[in-house]
Amino acid sequence: MKVQGSTKTVVVEPTPEALAARVGDRFLSRLRARTRNGRIAHVCLTGGSMGGAVLAAAAEHPRAGEIDWSLVHFWWGDERFVELDDPDRNSRLSRQALLDRIDVPAENIHEVAAPSDGVTLDEAAERYAAELARFGKGDEPWPSFAVCFLGVGPDGHIASLFPDRPEVTVTDAAVLPVRNSPKPPPERVTLTRPVLNASKRVWLVLTGADKASALGLALAGASYASVPAAGAKGRRRTVFFVDEAAASEVSPDLIDRDY
Repeated sequence: MKVQGSTKTVVVEPTPEALAARVGDRFLSRLRARTRNGRIAHVCLTGGSMGGAVLAAAAEHPRAGEIDWSLVHFWWGDERFVELDDPDRNSRLSRQALLDRIDVPAENIHEVAAPSDGVTLDEAAERYAAELARFGKGDEPWPSFAVCFLGVGPDGHIASLFPDRPEVTVTDAAVLPVRNSPKPPPERVTLTRPVLNASKRVWLVLTGADKASALGLALAGASYASVPAAGAKGRRRTVFFVDEAAASEVSPDLIDRDY
């Protein structure tokens, strides 16, 4: 189906393991297509078990060595404002799953500052916005991600944009501090919808029966203020990669068998 010029596609695999393998394969194919002529690829990563599983599948893929990783820049859609070695840290998970296993220059990994960097939560958000702006083009002070990965919570949240909170409706900032998060840890840094939706491709990866309702609402066009996942869309394509458990409420005619 079409939504404001961006095609929403649902891709289903039977298990989380099969889904991670399919998304990891697709990710490498997209990076290879983007970088084959020397073009830079900006990628936005997510946390969570499936975010890590997809990256691990990419790292273990036979074609991982074919990518010129010096042309790939990594960012995060949100980050927990904890120390770099904290198990809650999204970048720590991403490093273990992929980044520490590939030949990517350190300067291509753009992490949110941690408390030990001597910054407050607000300053960490300001620093990240300034880092994004270094790679902005035109009127947008941020890069357009070739691929933006997003996890989806049972409540429909994406990044650290939670339902019925002010952050989800902000359009005049690239990065926001988040306090008193409904999901621990309480302090976070998140990209805003304009940055996420400036991505060429938004890939939402979700598994489990507890995500079925959020997926159904997102596909049905629910209010993004109440179901943030409903407002996520890439400029070229928006894909929901899901397992069969999460797809239990999806109409069969919305599932793309060939993507």
